[in-house]
Amino acid sequence: MTTPRSRRERPAKPALTRAGIVAVAVGVVRAEGLHRVTMRRLAQELDTGAASLYVYVRNTAELHAAVLDELLGEVVLTTEGTWDERVAAVLGSYAEVLFRYPGLAQSALVARPSGRHYLDLTETLLALLAEGEVPDGQAAWGVDLLLQRVTATAAEHVVAQSEEDWAALGSAVRAVSPETHPRLAALGDDLTSGDPGERMAWSVRVLLSGIAATPTHPQTNLQEKP
Repeated sequence: MTTPRSRRERPAKPALTRAGIVAVAVGVVRAEGLHRVTMRRLAQELDTGAASLYVYVRNTAELHAAVLDELLGEVVLTTEGTWDERVAAVLGSYAEVLFRYPGLAQSALVARPSGRHYLDLTETLLALLAEGEVPDGQAAWGVDLLLQRVTATAAEHVVAQSEEDWAALGSAVRAVSPETHPRLAALGDDLTSGDPGERMAWSVRVLLSGIAATPTHPQTNLQEKP
């Protein structure tokens, strides 16, 4: 007796996994941008129903956080120079990753990644701050402040700050009257000077100085007023 031939024209689909879903999402980001990463789109790529994905990823926000963590693997953590120069270099590499993938910076403002690449980035920054003798408590809060600043700067420039925007701002500032806006007129060129990289590097130096000098719980004056 001849065994009936299967009518199935394609091999069985591989089993769904969280890692597999994130890998497909990262592929979509690299090719088309984060805005194209939706549960519906991933379901199409994986040849399954969108409801099946929620077994492994609770929602789109969690998916974006996982994608962000995966892409953080591209941040260069090993650099040369003084400790503060290396902090600036690591954060600069982080910024480059955000610029590289449209929409990633905006997502990073609210995403809370907790994967190994985020932990590696945080560990590297904490070690560098310790090398610079920044007190532990200030370093712990400072890492969050540094990452927020770089993320917000990247998001700002991706969304709104085109060359035309800067030119329009510069024209408006130069047109003000010294009589009504004396300080603005005096500092107009400085307000719009420097490229994004220079301004970001300066902001990192400012933050490092402040983090090192500012206790997280400053002593308050408890003396009674006379």
